[in-house]
Amino acid sequence: MSPGDHDRLLILAIAGAALVTYALRFGGLLLSEKLPRTGAFKIFLEALPGTILISIVMPGIMAAGIWGWIAAGLTALLARKTGNTFVAMLAGVAVVALSRFLHL
Repeated sequence: MSPGDHDRLLILAIAGAALVTYALRFGGLLLSEKLPRTGAFKIFLEALPGTILISIVMPGIMAAGIWGWIAAGLTALLARKTGNTFVAMLAGVAVVALSRFLHL
């Protein structure tokens, strides 16, 4: 296999992954119009984004140790107090970056 073949396969794999990703998103949009908007299912759907966010963020917090917990707490506090998610996340990232820079 020549180097050009590897590049073509890589581009094909990336394009395929992008196509599948957007097909799933589009399918989700089409399906969402068919879902019930009341009762227990509505409560479940309203809670889902928070649980997904926690499942994505929690392993990173745990891996960062005490500084991860401090950064997460500061991020939550700033997001609540300022209403500015970007500034809150920037502060959390700064805490972890500073702790790593100082080897704490």
